Amino acid sequence: MRLIQLSRDSLNFPPPEMALREPNGLLAMGGDLSPARLMNAYQRGIFPWFSPGDPILWWSPDPRAVMLPESFHLSRSMARFHKRSPYRVTMNHAFPQVLEGCASGRQEGTWITFEVKRAWLRLYELGHAHSIEVWCEQQLVGGMYGLALGQIFCGESMFSRQENASKTALWVFAQHFQAHQGRLIDCQVLNPHTASLGAVEIPRVDYLQYVQTLAWQPVSESCWHTQTLF
Repeated sequence: MRLIQLSRDSLNFPPPEMALREPNGLLAMGGDLSPARLMNAYQRGIFPWFSPGDPILWWSPDPRAVMLPESFHLSRSMARFHKRSPYRVTMNHAFPQVLEGCASGRQEGTWITFEVKRAWLRLYELGHAHSIEVWCEQQLVGGMYGLALGQIFCGESMFSRQENASKTALWVFAQHFQAHQGRLIDCQVLNPHTASLGAVEIPRVDYLQYVQTLAWQPVSESCWHTQTLF
């Protein structure tokens, strides 16, 4: 099947069902990372991922990795750690720093190019993107960021510089999101880390059904306020 080339003059995407089986979920290439196109993509179960120097690639894998906030797996060791946690967790206090942490924190983060950073900073400025920060005293030691889509949070990336920092970010956020009527956290593609925390794979058709319903249902107004979560 031929890969579809997107036009900069149109925000339209092909149906996710047209995505390739190998590589799994590759749907289209080209276009841009404008806020309107990104929102249009996520509202259709599509997200960008590409390496530096490559064209923009758009994906909708089958199966899709998701996490129900109430299904977060809190291990005994993590529960003991969290009970005496040295960390403070905030929301939307340091989005640019979290973005940089995810970009430089590990090898998989190298896809967060200057172009991607600029696009996500614009989404944050428009109120669509949010960050969760983990602090040890005044030092940022971990965090995560993603896109709010009604009762879905599309997680993009996380990083950790100290023990259990990224786990703390996701655990505290999952509790907060559930308390504000959040229903689903999109993890895109399953990996050992997210699987150990409770993420599971579901058929793409099921994820698209979630998007069609939950993306248009609001969470509590205070969910995305700049605040301290823990």
